[in-house]
Amino acid sequence: MKLLQKAIDWGERKSPWILHFNAGACNGCDIETIDALTPRFDMERVGMLQQGSPRHADILVCTGAVTLQTRARLKQIYDQIPEPKYVVAVGACACSGGIFSGCYCVTGGIDSTIPVDVYVPGCSVRPEAIICAVEELIKKIGEKQKEAGRDGKGK
Repeated sequence: MKLLQKAIDWGERKSPWILHFNAGACNGCDIETIDALTPRFDMERVGMLQQGSPRHADILVCTGAVTLQTRARLKQIYDQIPEPKYVVAVGACACSGGIFSGCYCVTGGIDSTIPVDVYVPGCSVRPEAIICAVEELIKKIGEKQKEAGRDGKGK
């Protein structure tokens, strides 16, 4: 069992799979998030792959302010992601509601519905910032594994 846990921890650190969800953005941050996956910025060089199903994802990358229409869908997608799961809020709207904060149909940022691990503020966020944020999240995952005594290094 110890070897299996080491393999799982290694995969969690070295090959995180992301799922992108637009909660109601203007598409500026969506374009930059997809741009981070292109060969120019090559998010795959650090092992990240975009997944189409929440059941296969480790990290949920959210853009846009949460609206009344998308709140239930966001919660449903978050619940479908297997543990351990992490959330990255990309853009000013995802972090706080942005310019749409206070609108009748906006409930706020992503953290008004689900817990967020990393915030990437900006309008619109550059692909380099998104990649840096996910790399920081991977470092946090490694630190949590070390605290739990599962750093993957044998005695």
